[in-house]
Amino acid sequence: MTLSSNMLGLRTMLIEFDSSDTIEGVIRTVTTTSEHFGEDFQPQVRPADPRFGDFQANGVLPFAKKAGINPRELAQKLMDALPQTDLWETSIAGPGFINFKLSPSYFLQWLEKFADTESIQKAVQTENPQKVVVDFSGPNTAKQMHVGHIRSTIIGESLARLLHFLGHEVIRDNHLGDWGTQFGILLYAIKREKIALDQLGPDPIAKLENLYRQGNKWIKEEECNLAEAREELVKLQNGDSENLALWQKIKEISMDSFLSIYEILGVHFDHSLGESFYKDKIDPIYENLLSHQICKEDEGALVVFHPEHKRFSKQPFIIRKSDGASNYATTDLATVEYRKNEWNSDQIIYVTDGRQRDHFEQLFLTVQKWYSAEKRKSPSLEHVWFGTILGDDNKAIKTRDGEPIKLIDLLNEAISRARKMVIEKKPDLAEVEIEKRAKAIGLGAVRYADLSQDRTLDYVFSWEKMLAMQGNTAPYLQYAVARIHSIFRKAQVLPTQILSTHYQPNTDSERSLARKFLFFPGVIKQTTKELKPHFLGCYLFELATEFSSFYNQSKVMVEEEEIKTLRLILCARSLIILQIGMDILGIETLEEM
Repeated sequence: MTLSSNMLGLRTMLIEFDSSDTIEGVIRTVTTTSEHFGEDFQPQVRPADPRFGDFQANGVLPFAKKAGINPRELAQKLMDALPQTDLWETSIAGPGFINFKLSPSYFLQWLEKFADTESIQKAVQTENPQKVVVDFSGPNTAKQMHVGHIRSTIIGESLARLLHFLGHEVIRDNHLGDWGTQFGILLYAIKREKIALDQLGPDPIAKLENLYRQGNKWIKEEECNLAEAREELVKLQNGDSENLALWQKIKEISMDSFLSIYEILGVHFDHSLGESFYKDKIDPIYENLLSHQICKEDEGALVVFHPEHKRFSKQPFIIRKSDGASNYATTDLATVEYRKNEWNSDQIIYVTDGRQRDHFEQLFLTVQKWYSAEKRKSPSLEHVWFGTILGDDNKAIKTRDGEPIKLIDLLNEAISRARKMVIEKKPDLAEVEIEKRAKAIGLGAVRYADLSQDRTLDYVFSWEKMLAMQGNTAPYLQYAVARIHSIFRKAQVLPTQILSTHYQPNTDSERSLARKFLFFPGVIKQTTKELKPHFLGCYLFELATEFSSFYNQSKVMVEEEEIKTLRLILCARSLIILQIGMDILGIETLEEM
């Protein structure tokens, strides 16, 4: 049997890139036609302990218990019903666990079939592509981006890359905080200081932030100052030409500052529609929710309660404040409506701080009731939340004077530290090469330190750990890639060159590395299902470690041409999967380190 043969009437196999799909497909076909099982039997195929096999089907035990049948006997009947194949050997372990040990010929056929990025991508792409909006980063205008913005920015970018790789149409939207009370305070401070916005100096965004702080201080000192700031906000919201011009200039200065950081990180957006974009789209929100009796007036405000929810039955979702002003809830509802109507989005993913969980839960409940009342299909809404970056004191990381660390300072520090590493290793490198490597290593280290963590957990920021050449770090992954490139330079062939051999993976190290490739699509599925990039990060670390073990145990440049070719193929597949995974995470690879 070859990998492209038809098994028991199953569709012709590409093979499935993940052999667990092949095994699971065979088991399902057998059991649905068996008197002992049925369509409700779940094979539950997963990677096995390598001492016993490569994959294991664990579904017999729970099914046998439910049916009152001896699980080992049932497992034997399943094994007897499986078709004869040279792709794997089967055995029973424990109370009905069926182990599948893949054959060397299977691994070789896999290596030949999946020889490039295109074939691997095609094998894991979704059969149901959707239009997905990823809402991430979302800084406030007139303020500098600080370390608190990095998690949303790099997690969101990674998820956007992942979904695009899987074949979805991805829309990246940067929902800026560019409307609200803070602008009244800032406009008041600008006019009081008689500041010309085209003369703010070399760091205009920092000057605006200082002006806001000064304005905030003034409004707390005297009630009349607060009244003036409120008047400036009302003028802005009513379309005063002078205030609108100032506000527009503030937005431009802010966007220039944001774009400089996004360029460094390799992040891009299709749209940057801030809260201000929706300011003329909120009245229909009030009207619709009122007409469907989803919201009601409460002490002058419009609020939504969710009586079926233990906490939100009494905790209001305020969509219009008592003074008639809109808020985050209003613009977020208008944003969902716009993304559905104008972009025809199937799914919207919000990447924000975990402290906003209540807000998004209430938002999603409100949208569901609204769309249900109008008999419309709501886009799928997902809140991808994350924890806090901590300092050595296990508190939110800040500067020594207690201020948030500026994001640009953090990124520059990462590049500077990596630059020292590069120079120490190869002091004679050309300056342009030093800068290239320093940027790739430094920024990769910062990204991976975040993406290798479960996003729902806090983590302690440590330069020493994230820049280490050993352990679960970006430099370790980058070094693995560079080492593979060095092997191909020595062999005087390209990693993309099509190689063929009759020699099959037989040694433990060859087999173990080949086996690791097969788990990649399962990891992609899990990462996508839970929207947690650390699953992919951990897999890449394990693959790099597996490759290192293979490299140490199995000399590549041997005299036997067939063996050398197989080992070069194993190196090439390691390189392809590492590069695919690291690109999804946004980590640049290097051919030399």
